[in-house]
Amino acid sequence: MAEATIPLMTRLDDLRRRLIIAGAAWLIAFCACYSAAEQIFRWVAGPVRTALPQGVKLIFLTATEPFFTYLKVSAVAALIVALPVILWQLWCLSTPALYSRNKIFALSFVCLAYVCFLAGAYLGFSYVFPLIFNVLVDMGMSTGGIDAMLSMDAYLGLALTMLIAFGAVFELPLVITLLARVGLVDHLWLRRNRKYMVIVAFVFGGVITPGPDVISQSSIAIPFVILYEVGIVGARLFGRKRQAEAPENENAESGAA
Repeated sequence: MAEATIPLMTRLDDLRRRLIIAGAAWLIAFCACYSAAEQIFRWVAGPVRTALPQGVKLIFLTATEPFFTYLKVSAVAALIVALPVILWQLWCLSTPALYSRNKIFALSFVCLAYVCFLAGAYLGFSYVFPLIFNVLVDMGMSTGGIDAMLSMDAYLGLALTMLIAFGAVFELPLVITLLARVGLVDHLWLRRNRKYMVIVAFVFGGVITPGPDVISQSSIAIPFVILYEVGIVGARLFGRKRQAEAPENENAESGAA
């Protein structure tokens, strides 16, 4: 009884310790980000400011909206800053007994996942966001007699959703390669299901993007499809288990014939 209890208590202590480390990393990053919350929000609002007509600014509808908007933007910015520490703690929690070789692989995976997320978020924010908001604002004002008035909180919610979506899409090749590495998928299966992933990409783009126009939908769908193809290449290069099984299955079938 005691022997069964000790490992459980050890796991609980490890869980508590890693949650404290992850929470402390986020809290420290939050304090740093909150001190620059206005500057961060001004940077995040850059794409929509360029899309709005001359003289039109973002507004707030309630007295507390700016305060809670700055809290939200600080919390999300802190999560992005502390994400490597949080991912590492989660990885170590799921696989507590890592050998040195596995630790190097895990650290490389965490760093690469973080870089991919930042690359996707930066690409979406710098190049796609201005295009989308220009299209949406022009579409809204094209009927005439309608002025653009966007609130801080509404814009932030939309921008953060799209920012996270772009970052998540850029994780696709890494996730596919990892699945192929552990043998759950292979490049042949991925190729056979390519047409379904194109449909999924455009459905995902239609759900995530704010407008019904094709440009907004394609801004997510096209990178999704391209990165899926990159994932197929990664699965072919690193999907060792399935590649090793394929020749054996072919030999077995030829022997049976």
